[in-house]
Amino acid sequence: YGKATYPPYAGGGGFLMSGSLARQLHHACDTLELFPIDDVFLGMCLEVLGVKPTGHEGFKTFGISRVRSSRMNKEPCFYRAMLVVHKLLPAELLAMWDLVHSNLTCSVKFRVL
Repeated sequence: YGKATYPPYAGGGGFLMSGSLARQLHHACDTLELFPIDDVFLGMCLEVLGVKPTGHEGFKTFGISRVRSSRMNKEPCFYRAMLVVHKLLPAELLAMWDLVHSNLTCSVKFRVL
């Protein structure tokens, strides 16, 4: 790779894009030499298109802090706003899916002046 730093890229494991961007990426990837790090290659293709990826709090592609004794590990309201979460075991993921999609009522946090 001839540059000092990689272009901005979406961390693997989960990203969201429009169908239009996917089609544009299909053509952009034909203009570049294949790079062995898929996340970075996606960033290189986005750079060709002049598109910068943006982060979103709902994507936890590096997982969440997993202190085994934390009550947060079992709190469905915490997971409700997540779009992609890594490092959950399959059984934990299925159980959390069921909880999040049940008649869940979560409190709302707000600031008082």
